[in-house]
Amino acid sequence: MLADSPSGREPTPTALSLRRNLTMMLSALGLSVVLMGVKFYGYFLTGSSAILSDALESIINVVAHAFAAASAVVAARPPDESHPYGHGKIEFFSAGFEGALILLAAAGIFREGLAQVLSPRELPFLDVGLAILAGVSVVNFALGVTLVKVGKNTRSLVLQADGKHILTDAYTSAGVLVGLALVYTTGWTRLDGVVACLVGVNILFTGTKLVRASFQGLMDASDPTLLEEICDLLARYRKDLWIDVHRLRAWRAGTRVHVDFHLIVPNELPLAEGHREVKELEAIFSEHFHGEAEVLIHLDPCSANECEECVQDPCGLRTKAPVRRRPWNTGTVTGEAVEGDRMNANSGIYSGCQK
Repeated sequence: MLADSPSGREPTPTALSLRRNLTMMLSALGLSVVLMGVKFYGYFLTGSSAILSDALESIINVVAHAFAAASAVVAARPPDESHPYGHGKIEFFSAGFEGALILLAAAGIFREGLAQVLSPRELPFLDVGLAILAGVSVVNFALGVTLVKVGKNTRSLVLQADGKHILTDAYTSAGVLVGLALVYTTGWTRLDGVVACLVGVNILFTGTKLVRASFQGLMDASDPTLLEEICDLLARYRKDLWIDVHRLRAWRAGTRVHVDFHLIVPNELPLAEGHREVKELEAIFSEHFHGEAEVLIHLDPCSANECEECVQDPCGLRTKAPVRRRPWNTGTVTGEAVEGDRMNANSGIYSGCQK
């Protein structure tokens, strides 16, 4: 069920994003069914093993679209008692499922292509088959590009994977089209199977990438792009009270972003003021990620080791004059804070933080 705003009048940005994604996926599903039927019609006319392989991949497209639509609905469900971190990781399962299906399609293409190479068959009505594949390729390419673009705008891994899968199908159709055009002009029917196998190699790479991305997401692998985005956000709003940041961790799960880090503040800062600083940071993250950020901030009191980096003034606990503030980037905020001086005042090189 799509969430509406508290007033009940306007849908939330999350609901609007989900509805847009679902509309795109359901449209892609219906169009894929039609294109699959067109491809099978082309196979019945020509008897081309390459067209049959392309049609078989379209069956996988239809199954994948249905699975992607279902996973998008589940991923948009808010956190509950059974899933306190939400349901976004199902998108990684969906991406892995699509990748595995693409690999399966590649195996089918190799099988059909090799059969045509070893025992070539005549291919009647090739002119009609060429026209059918040309139309299918154009429609699939346009649909795939649209899905990938919308998926990036809405941060939907499922929609992006769906679009990439359709683009793979478009490339397959284009490759088969080239092969059939050469067969039509040369009369060498073995080339039909050769081109089908070459297209299968490209499909293998695409499926492998999706499976790898799924595995990394399920294992909470580091996302360098997300970490850079968060570091830039922290640096942009940095205040004198925020002496340093360390142990930054972040990962995506569906449309939601999970962030946690340690924030070093002045030792003498009252608890109530520290709480206000945390709330301000949470609001910054919420606005930047359009309300889709879960942020956990641990406050650490400063020690004498931070004096050279701290510009807070006045300070009744300062033991050293400030030298310069430590820059915040992925190389300095994702590591552990350590005891002892973390900056060499002469060389300007920091230690204790690592990528």
